[in-house]
Order: sequence, then C-alpha cells, then structure tokens
Amino acid sequence: MFPKLNSKQMESMMKRMGIKQVTVPANEVIIRTDDKLIRISNPSVTKVNMMGEQTFQITGQLSEEALETAPEISEEDVETVVAQTSVSAEDAKAALEKNEGDLAKTILELKSQTF
Repeated sequence: MFPKLNSKQMESMMKRMGIKQVTVPANEVIIRTDDKLIRISNPSVTKVNMMGEQTFQITGQLSEEALETAPEISEEDVETVVAQTSVSAEDAKAALEKNEGDLAKTILELKSQTF
C-alpha cells in the first residue's frame, strides 16, 4: 500500500492521521454467535483507535465449535407443567423439550390433548 515505508515511518504517518495502535496482550479470543463458538488461540491482538472509533485486528489459530441449542429444563418447570396438566413428569419434560422450554406453550398443548 505504501511502498518503501519502514515501521517507524508508518507509525509516524498513522499518528499524524489521528490513528493510534496498541498491542493487547491476550492469551485467547472467544467470539460467541447464536449457534457457534469461535476460539482464537495464540492471538496477536491490535486495538486501533481512529477518530474515536475503536476496532480490533485479530490473527491466530482459529477453531470453531457448535453450541448446544437445547434449552435447560429445570425440575421446577417440570413440576409446574405436571401441576397444571396432570401428566407424568416424564411426559412433562418431553413436552418441554419439544417446545424448547416454553412453559405456556407446553401447558396449552398438553391441556388441549386432554380434551
């Protein structure tokens, strides 16, 4: 981009343009999305401040893993469904899992099946 510029010249030019760059000592960077976890090991992290806007540049060894999307069903939720619908705890838990932990939807569904 800028031929024949050494790092000191580049740093000086960035400073004149109002760009500040700082190295961030990091051991690991984790980015969590709705469905996966992106893990960057041995990262090189640089924080760039340009006119008040902060951005991060990250390089390193990338690995991705899928996140468990099933909701956690508490015993209290199961007991609530059992009390409201008179089904067994096993049926209540299965219905909650099917409805992704939505209590109201589960209760309405089970009540409509009993009529």
